[in-house]
Amino acid sequence: MMIVQYPSRPEWAALQQRAAQQQAQDVEQRVQQIFEDVRQRGDAALLDYAQQFDRADLSAAGGLRVGPEELAAAAAQVPSELQTAIRQAHANILRFHQAQVPAEERVETMPGVSCWRRAVPVQRVGLYIPGGTAPLFSTLLMLGVPAKLAGCPQIVLCTPPQQNGSVNPVILFTAQLLGITTIVKAGGAQAVAALSGGTASVPAVDKIFGPGNRYVTAAKQLATRYGVAIDMPAGPSEVLVIADESAKPAFVAADLLSQAEHGPDSQVILLSDSLSMLEQTKAEVERQLRDLPRAEVAAQALTESRAILLETPQEMLDFSNEYAPEHLILAVRNPEKLAEDVTNAGSVFLGHLTPEAVGDYASGTNHTLPTNGYARNYSGVSLDSFLKKITFQRLTAEGLLNVGPVVETMAEAEGLRAHARAVTLRLESLAGGTQE
Repeated sequence: MMIVQYPSRPEWAALQQRAAQQQAQDVEQRVQQIFEDVRQRGDAALLDYAQQFDRADLSAAGGLRVGPEELAAAAAQVPSELQTAIRQAHANILRFHQAQVPAEERVETMPGVSCWRRAVPVQRVGLYIPGGTAPLFSTLLMLGVPAKLAGCPQIVLCTPPQQNGSVNPVILFTAQLLGITTIVKAGGAQAVAALSGGTASVPAVDKIFGPGNRYVTAAKQLATRYGVAIDMPAGPSEVLVIADESAKPAFVAADLLSQAEHGPDSQVILLSDSLSMLEQTKAEVERQLRDLPRAEVAAQALTESRAILLETPQEMLDFSNEYAPEHLILAVRNPEKLAEDVTNAGSVFLGHLTPEAVGDYASGTNHTLPTNGYARNYSGVSLDSFLKKITFQRLTAEGLLNVGPVVETMAEAEGLRAHARAVTLRLESLAGGTQE
């Protein structure tokens, strides 16, 4: 990691740059071609892409959909210790998201004028779960729990097949735990294309959730042009750690590496007001890196990462708020106090005993978070992500008499005579003795 000492504020912008954030034109063009192919050839295109990208012959493996036998057999392939851990994580995530269930409250804005808002589930949702080198069954928990809790009637899970045509058994075990049975063996941009338009085996959905590589990210952005919503723009994972001299270099190094091992384009930033802390943490990173199974991936991510020496905790927080990290760790003496001024972050981890990894798996909060600075204007996935809020209103005769003249005056001022007339006719009807 590169150590930068006391950069001036004008220099911050360059230090806050993410690596390779702009989608290359060739990626966008390729994704567009995949979309057109899937829309024209449907399942046949998905089978070809599975052969091309995943080296899986799904025609010989029973087709694109996971059958009930494969789903039922998954649990036997998952170690009991892992099953127990997944069940506990599921319980914690469910408990946290249950607290987000909105109450329906009626408000009388004027006598006789009642307004309320009702939460209605998105009817058809697609969950994209990467397979690859690290099948993210934890992300399935993070998306599946609020989707089921919201009451979404149709949930479609897409995940890449393994070379033998099967789906990773841990993903299937987690899907079974959640009660998700519509599971499609499709990955990459082609899965997003199928979810956005539908095929014979893949139901079309209204909103797509889940992370992925740059092709998946570009595909999700393209899906919005077809009237399909997405959870948020998502890019490579990132963490920013604010550490004072009370932090433990070994802990901080482990936190940095836990993010760096996600992928070669992940980014980690360490801020401190102690040069000794930066130097000790850098040495710890180099030591711990040697023991990681994904050391090569993490090492590549570290080439775009930085350790920055700043003057004060407030200056460090100012830097963080400008950067707007996906994950923010406050490894300082008084994290609660510093956290009061956090304005831009996806999820915040307070104190020396709260690693970012607990949020990734089992504390209960959602780990599907905005990256690439989108924490300035996006929240992470929550129960609300799977709900639509529809407003209702009803007026009594008293209500129309109270609010009607207000509407007439405003509508006439805007030159919208039909708006005014819609009220006037009803007021005249009331004056003539008609109540409904």
